[in-house]
Amino acid sequence: MASTRARIALDAMGGDDAPAAMVAGAIAAQTELEDVDVLLVGDPAQIQACLDRHPNAPKLEIIPAEGTIEMHEEPLGALRRKPKASINVAMQLVKDGKADAVVSAGHSGAAMAAALLRLGRSRGIDRPAIAAVFPTNRADKSVVILDVGANVDCRPKYLEQFAVMGSIYSQYVLDVESPKVGLLNIGEEESKGNEVAIKAHESLQQNKNINFVGNAEGRDVLSGDFDVIVCDGFVGNILLKFAEAVGNIVVQMLKEELPRGLHGKLGTALLKPNLQRLKKRIDAAEHGGGLLLGVEGVCIISHGSSDAFSIANAIRLAKSAVDKNVIDRIQSSTRDKAPPKESIIAGD
Repeated sequence: MASTRARIALDAMGGDDAPAAMVAGAIAAQTELEDVDVLLVGDPAQIQACLDRHPNAPKLEIIPAEGTIEMHEEPLGALRRKPKASINVAMQLVKDGKADAVVSAGHSGAAMAAALLRLGRSRGIDRPAIAAVFPTNRADKSVVILDVGANVDCRPKYLEQFAVMGSIYSQYVLDVESPKVGLLNIGEEESKGNEVAIKAHESLQQNKNINFVGNAEGRDVLSGDFDVIVCDGFVGNILLKFAEAVGNIVVQMLKEELPRGLHGKLGTALLKPNLQRLKKRIDAAEHGGGLLLGVEGVCIISHGSSDAFSIANAIRLAKSAVDKNVIDRIQSSTRDKAPPKESIIAGD
């Protein structure tokens, strides 16, 4: 599918190192991606001060906003108290057709709530899910895990919907022809797990729109045997953060141990290209964040600790989702099962 010019609204005030890291990431993305315009949403004075540190950067548009949602704040209440907060303004740009996607490294709960309030959920989807891409032991293959944080508790039908959305993501963004879907569980047998897992397994088996191949145990997550693995957001978030920690530890151990002694220093110099490829495979920053699936707009939720490199990759991911029409494809696949579009912010 041909690439088209996209406008990406970046929540410049969200993240541990905002707005400096956000601005630097936006500059990197717009410099590299010729068909992207990044809109920096936030406090104009702070953003401009960061831009002034990059005198040779391309010109970026600043969209004024007032304040941000702090990590300690309850998302829904804070969004309503602060209608001009940066994440609200960024989402409204997409709602109004002035931007094609949102990227935020701020309060993830606030980003999800703002997406639901401003954009609405896709028809036929009961709960949006955050999809994250993990590396596997096969160099040319990744696995999509969802949900990794949006839904602490899940019904079987939510997991089935996650599987449909994850399959579309895998097929059209990662170019997997017939994604193999697995249900994260404590055993391979369909009778294993709690009541939700057992009922979800039955539903997934009966769904003809996905290639469900059975349960995936913890050891299978990075095996490369699955293209999509579904789980509730409680388990998925723990899995995500544990995997990132392991990746960071591996990289740190290699840095510490390989250069020891003369032979180590020589070997490290020779292995430098290989080590760089290894870091690229396991570094979470390579993907930039997770795509929030199930809302009527492209929304990338990045880590609060994201640096400029990660933000640039998040913008790249947003552009890819726009080009591949992921949102439209999800809507098309779920339209026939669409329930009434009532708000789900307050729960069932």
